Amino acid sequence: MTDQERIAAQRRTIDEHLQGENAHDWARVYDTFLKDERAYYDVVPFSTRYPGFQGVQDFYQIIEAAIPDFRIVVAGEYDTPGVSVREVTITGTHRGEYCGLAPQGRPVSVQVAAFYLFGDGDESAKLVGERIYYDNETLLRQMQGEENAVTGSSTRR
Repeated sequence: MTDQERIAAQRRTIDEHLQGENAHDWARVYDTFLKDERAYYDVVPFSTRYPGFQGVQDFYQIIEAAIPDFRIVVAGEYDTPGVSVREVTITGTHRGEYCGLAPQGRPVSVQVAAFYLFGDGDESAKLVGERIYYDNETLLRQMQGEENAVTGSSTRR
């Protein structure tokens, strides 16, 4: 497989992955990952890895509970053989516990850099891992009604 073919396969996988996330079709999302102990999900702001395919599923259950109506919009796409990066904006409503914060029902919007790491050989179109970077402090402030995501101004009086 050439580098161009590999990148094309990665892009198809990520498209399927993101469409599944936006549809909240978890079987579709999970099908983009290797389904064994090599799979993982890294949440960099927490310095936390959710190991194995079960860990990937655990992560998505946490996010689905906290922001059940989340929606992802891609702002940038970058690909190299074995790794793809997407700059995205995730929006939704805080409806479940997140980082110990009880649901407040407030809208949230957070910019995320998502790194998608792929397998090798016959598994080069499957995700081994996903690693996300975002400003958790801003997200928590939004959930508490303390900061406007666009202007950074206070919404509390």
